[in-house]
Amino acid sequence: MPENQNRLGRIEEEYRREISEIISYQLKNPNVTGLVSVTKVKVTNDLKYARVYVSILNSKNLKDTLVALKKSSGFIRSELARRVNLRNTPEIIFELDDSLEYGARIDSILKEIIPKKEEEK
Repeated sequence: MPENQNRLGRIEEEYRREISEIISYQLKNPNVTGLVSVTKVKVTNDLKYARVYVSILNSKNLKDTLVALKKSSGFIRSELARRVNLRNTPEIIFELDDSLEYGARIDSILKEIIPKKEEEK
């Protein structure tokens, strides 16, 4: 089992790199705005589906960008098939990864709390 997990990990990392490059340099959808970065890719054990987590910064409209990515998934999938030589290419499911936003929010809360603690001393 660990060998298979290791292989899946390598495949996920390769997919993450390639999908990120495809979105950055080849995707010509005008509705994809802002900085789209692929944070993580999770592939099912049978390699049929790939859940692609993306973080979108400075987008005109977050929802439109996510919808545009989902509509472009066919193109991204065919490009991925061309670049990564595996028997089958998974169906791509885009998910919004707001962990960066979440981290920034926690950071700002901590910055508010820490000065208050300093004042109390």
